[in-house]
Amino acid sequence: MTAKKTIFLTGASGKMGQEGLKQLLMKRDTFNIVALVLPTDKDKKIMSPYANEPGLKIVWGDLTHYEDVLASVTGADYVLHVAAMVSPLADRYPALTTKVNIGSIQNIIQAIKAQPDPQQIRLVNIGSVAETGDRQPPIHWGRVGDPIKISVFDNYAITKAIAERMVIESGLQHWVSLRQTGIIYTNMLALDPMMFQLAFHQPLNTCFEWITVHDAGRLLANVCAEDVPEEFWGRVYNIGGGAQCRTTVNEFLHMTLAAAGIKDYKKVTEPNWFAHRNFHGQWYEDSDILEEYLHFRSETVEDFINQVRREAPFYTGLARIVPPALIKKLVMQPMVQRKGGTLHWVHSNHQDRISAFFGSIEAWQQTPGWDAFPLPQPSQTPQRLDHGYDETKPRSELDLGDMQQAATFRGGLCLSTQMAPGDLRGQLRWQCAFGHTFEASPTLVLLTGHWCPQCMPTPWNYDAIAQRNPFFAQVWYPHHTPDEAHFYAASILEEEPVRDTNKIAMS
Repeated sequence: MTAKKTIFLTGASGKMGQEGLKQLLMKRDTFNIVALVLPTDKDKKIMSPYANEPGLKIVWGDLTHYEDVLASVTGADYVLHVAAMVSPLADRYPALTTKVNIGSIQNIIQAIKAQPDPQQIRLVNIGSVAETGDRQPPIHWGRVGDPIKISVFDNYAITKAIAERMVIESGLQHWVSLRQTGIIYTNMLALDPMMFQLAFHQPLNTCFEWITVHDAGRLLANVCAEDVPEEFWGRVYNIGGGAQCRTTVNEFLHMTLAAAGIKDYKKVTEPNWFAHRNFHGQWYEDSDILEEYLHFRSETVEDFINQVRREAPFYTGLARIVPPALIKKLVMQPMVQRKGGTLHWVHSNHQDRISAFFGSIEAWQQTPGWDAFPLPQPSQTPQRLDHGYDETKPRSELDLGDMQQAATFRGGLCLSTQMAPGDLRGQLRWQCAFGHTFEASPTLVLLTGHWCPQCMPTPWNYDAIAQRNPFFAQVWYPHHTPDEAHFYAASILEEEPVRDTNKIAMS
């Protein structure tokens, strides 16, 4: 009989982590589970139904405390790192978000390396589609290896990109980073107004390839299966629900609010309440690759909508009898007028936010009404971005010439003078267009879209980068003009995100 594997799960009290825990408990004959959970009243209430579950050990602690992480990692065969501070809290508390999202993965990697045989431990890091930023049509199809381009002011995405870089460059043998898309669950409509407010930060033409929370949990359980092949590890993947989970924000709002009783969301909103750009989301050309390995998909957006109809909170039924004008005035408009809302930026003349999300106050003023607002159907045919090297060449044959070609396409240089063909994990020396030198593996640069760590925001000097970096220009100029010269100051955030992870104190 095969010995049980031990799984260390973080984020067990969150949406994805909760569903992952449920799915893992269905396989308790195969796994022992250790869940590290903050000892807050809220988290204790969420975890109370699992207090006496066989095969589950709940450790009350903190991911930013190394001793707690070390105790949880010790003896683990798999580490499923799901926990993170996400928006809107990540926007409101950027310094804490940096500490949690970067400090936790630093602790986890250190704790794995402290084990007797760290190369046998499987680390699963949950990344984010937010790392690749705004990808509206015509660049709405994406794949791993496209440029990292974090939306302006998105501290959550900065921390996730830095954390992912740490995982890729950790030196561990069995790591994987899974970039999560938007997770949909039936009580989304019951969230607090600050969360729903984020809907107005999303341009209506933004494309999302959703995944249901149930399928996200299945993914976490399936990645721990014995039959996951060796070739799966050491890569980055996009998580997505596939063709039947692809919508635009416009389509998704129409479907979900109609299911909750608001037949036409346009009667309770105005088009100039929605940002013009600077969110994140895309349709994935390559999400089927992960499905081929883990076989986690079982639900579609249509299934989700049917669940919303069945399980929507009782008070949403009032939308069927309350006049749309009243909903607009008393519910929707206050969301966009309060702090953090798009109208609040406009009315308070918040120039940096206006520039980032609308382009200019003039562009916001020229937003057409619903009768003229353009909502074209995005192309269903994927259009690939150029990654700057011959991708038809087997990875086992990639050599120094390919590195030099890729670096040139990024406006820089590969400074290393030798490389063993096919060695994609070894460190090479690079230089970016601004003269910064850094070390990075070919996996990081060619296969996952990362580049110069010193050019990571802040400040958000994307216009200057795009003028020198053709690779990055592919995802910048479709929604920005070459003469834009906005440099967003680091002072907008409470604290500039930490790039040197050695500066993060261990408790």
